[in-house]
Amino acid sequence: MIASPQDPRLPLTMLAGPAALDGYLAQGGAAALVTDAAAPPPGFVAAQTIARRPLHRALCGCCGGRSEAAIALDRLFQARARGHAPWFGRVAVLVASPALRRDLEAAISADALTMARFRAA
Repeated sequence: MIASPQDPRLPLTMLAGPAALDGYLAQGGAAALVTDAAAPPPGFVAAQTIARRPLHRALCGCCGGRSEAAIALDRLFQARARGHAPWFGRVAVLVASPALRRDLEAAISADALTMARFRAA
């Protein structure tokens, strides 16, 4: 599950639910997590919680109208790149909210910055 030389983007795996965590972590390699849980489960080297934020107008200066999911992935990637989080080679997504799951799927398929950094695994 480490990024291949042909596609250096980080693989992003949407987990079906908490029961899938052990199997994902057992695959080995440092992994990060994006979640909507208040307290991320253990076993990941980094975690980013998707935070609800006030609505901004479209294309504002701080977020450019991007979704909370895209911004959470951005924060996770930036933490890795800047050394604020341990290096990881894959990312798991565990969200309970169907709306956030759709936002994450949209980010990975339509948000230019997310698509440049992550690929669906």
